[in-house]
Amino acid sequence: MVRHVILWTLKEEIQGAEREAVKAGIKEGLEGLVGVVPGLKEVTVYTNGLESSNCDVMLDSVLEDEAALKAYAVNPDHVAVANGKVRPYTCSRVCLDFEV
Repeated sequence: MVRHVILWTLKEEIQGAEREAVKAGIKEGLEGLVGVVPGLKEVTVYTNGLESSNCDVMLDSVLEDEAALKAYAVNPDHVAVANGKVRPYTCSRVCLDFEV
């Protein structure tokens, strides 16, 4: 199994109700990929960090293996979520992939 963890920071100009709507859209979009993208076993998106946090959204996902991770990266359903719900609203991304 491979765990794929990403932390994003939203663009500063996204505030208030829009910020919460963006985070909800990211969560819904990414968690909705389970059962759609082959090899994607689990997805949890965290959006309610404590005030001490220095990022806004965390993706914690589990895939079958490294080949599934590579396929996930280019899967059209995943790319649609990334391009429509994540990339337009984020200014930084940090990723850690590791075997479990």
